[in-house]
Amino acid sequence: MDALHDLSDVETATLGHFLSDGFMAPSIQGLMPERRIFGPALTVRLPGDDGAALVDALSCAEPGQVIVIDRCGDLRHACWGAVTSRAAQARGVAGAVIDGFVTDRSAIMGSEFGVWCRGRSPVTTKPRGIAGDVNVPINCGGIAVRPGDLVLADESGVIVMDPRDAEAHVARARQIQHDEIAILERLGQGETLAQIVRPAARQDQKTKRAK
Repeated sequence: MDALHDLSDVETATLGHFLSDGFMAPSIQGLMPERRIFGPALTVRLPGDDGAALVDALSCAEPGQVIVIDRCGDLRHACWGAVTSRAAQARGVAGAVIDGFVTDRSAIMGSEFGVWCRGRSPVTTKPRGIAGDVNVPINCGGIAVRPGDLVLADESGVIVMDPRDAEAHVARARQIQHDEIAILERLGQGETLAQIVRPAARQDQKTKRAK
């Protein structure tokens, strides 16, 4: 895995220092905050109580993909549980991001499969086969997601990036995280945050005016 696609050392909150777009609604959170997942999106549009499209997605998913599910505004039915987690693990799926609800929380956590969702519900979808799509543009958590977009989810939330822009964003995030080590050390030595941050901000302004 190359440095771009291995995002195990990149935090969504670091990307949030300089990006505003691409972040899903903060209400979509991980069942296990300590988990982090990343990979190309396998998108699923799953309306109402029809879970058939998810069955199709779980049957064609490739290792390393993140299943991203658009629930089309449904706020009642859980589309994910113990069986879907096991099916995803069998396909090598990295995790799932759901703009809706799950069930079988204990079983999901016991499987250690990373799931991000809005909450839990005991009422589940059924494989009706009436509507739904796989690998189409969707909306999840207020964000447009296309098949293959790069997804990163951790304890702070979920971000979706265009693969064409991700390399620059990831490099900047890694630099910020590296610089924060020195900031923490200086704080530990007694400097105030103002002493550290304000000179750097003034230097940035000088650099911008020079350009």
